[in-house]
Amino acid sequence: MINRFRSRALALVSLSALALAACATDGSTTGSAETGSGSAASTRTLATGLDAAANPDPYPSTYAPLPRENLAIVGGTVFDGAGRRFESGVVVLTDGKVAAVGDASTPVPAGYRIVDARGRFVTPGIIDMHSHLGVYPSPGVQGMSDGNEATSPNTAQVWAEHSIWPQDPGFNAARAGGVTTLQILPGSANLFGGRSVTVRNIPSVTMQGMKFPGAPYGVKMACGENPSRVYGGRNQSPATGMGNVAGYRAAFIAARDYKAKWDKWRETGQGDPPTRNLQNETLVGVLDGTILVQNHCYRADEMAVMIDIAKEFGYRITAFHHATEAYKIAPMLAREHICAAMWTGWWGFKMEALDGIEENAALVDAAQGSCAVIHSDDALLTQRLNQEAAAALSAGRRAGMTISEEHAIGWITLNPARAIGIADQTGSLEAGKRGDVVIWSADPFSIYARADQVFIDGGLSFDRFNPAYQPVSDFELGQPGYGMSAATVAEGAR
Repeated sequence: MINRFRSRALALVSLSALALAACATDGSTTGSAETGSGSAASTRTLATGLDAAANPDPYPSTYAPLPRENLAIVGGTVFDGAGRRFESGVVVLTDGKVAAVGDASTPVPAGYRIVDARGRFVTPGIIDMHSHLGVYPSPGVQGMSDGNEATSPNTAQVWAEHSIWPQDPGFNAARAGGVTTLQILPGSANLFGGRSVTVRNIPSVTMQGMKFPGAPYGVKMACGENPSRVYGGRNQSPATGMGNVAGYRAAFIAARDYKAKWDKWRETGQGDPPTRNLQNETLVGVLDGTILVQNHCYRADEMAVMIDIAKEFGYRITAFHHATEAYKIAPMLAREHICAAMWTGWWGFKMEALDGIEENAALVDAAQGSCAVIHSDDALLTQRLNQEAAAALSAGRRAGMTISEEHAIGWITLNPARAIGIADQTGSLEAGKRGDVVIWSADPFSIYARADQVFIDGGLSFDRFNPAYQPVSDFELGQPGYGMSAATVAEGAR
């Protein structure tokens, strides 16, 4: 018994080492002060800490890839995420990046480890663009409920990354479902809920160790019932849809005024800089396009209003989330280049969700130039996004639409990467992109498919057959079924 526990302890030490390795800084995103010429530049230098532009990334990523080796995954059916399918395909990973993808004739460099994927399927890593893992972790107790700063209709000043608990067991469970990247969002109680952050799904003891280097921030906005219910229930504004819209407009008017003051000071360098306002800072990022708008919005008519607000103030909406009525305005969304992140089966749980249909994603996808995404918003659904996409695909086919599997896989890979601004780095198996790969036991659109192996930046982060690559959170250790087999726990009790 002692030897078995000792072996288990050594395995856990090894996993801890993997986590710590993932937290080592690579120095790739450390912020630095702007430089320039003349008095304005010298004033900016003096304003470090007072001018956001002097240090645009004050909480830089320390992400470092897991240990990896050059390898070739051969023999499986490959969906590359960009619409191509290769039977008996080959995926070559070199130094953690995709070097080549193709059919059986694709050359494999000498000395590369061969991973036999015959009879299995290979896809890019799944990207969940609407997650609350870490900010609403398991255990779901009040002391860990950190997703909603529900103290004011506008809390654009808060950042989700400052609420993330990296030890949330949900990250490990999501990885076992093939999820390699997630956008962690604040909740939807407010008109402006705060900044989102994109993370790599690796074991880590710090938020910075998971933070996706260079990924743009998003801002969570919410329209509809949530903010009006929360604040109307307190007898304050917004209590109605018109109160919601007035709140957005007032916030962007204030942000425009704030931006004008900073632009003038940076141009002239005269006098003291304006006092920083973290709330307006985030909204200025929206106005200048550096922060992406991730807009919780269910109804088609309200999405149309949000688009008009964006045009009024000169910003663009990157994605509508939940979007249960997106199918009603699919051509408009395509024309405005706005992604719709949707569920397949969730509907009817409140009035604004009443018109949800299973064909939603397929109908959005059918509009030329569209961007349909399947998301989770749930710690359990994120483990099975392939099944949620399969249900959407099936519904679309039943409705008479011709949709291939190699196209639909993009709903949980390349399209969410586009919607959170990282499609140049991941989301598809294309040369030069990160080696984020899932090997499935069966067709990923089958309910029986399970993720066998998951690679992140070419490093093996999960292996269904090898306990050494099934990381557990510190919180899970010693609990039956979490970090120890039932047999091991029973033996320890004897």
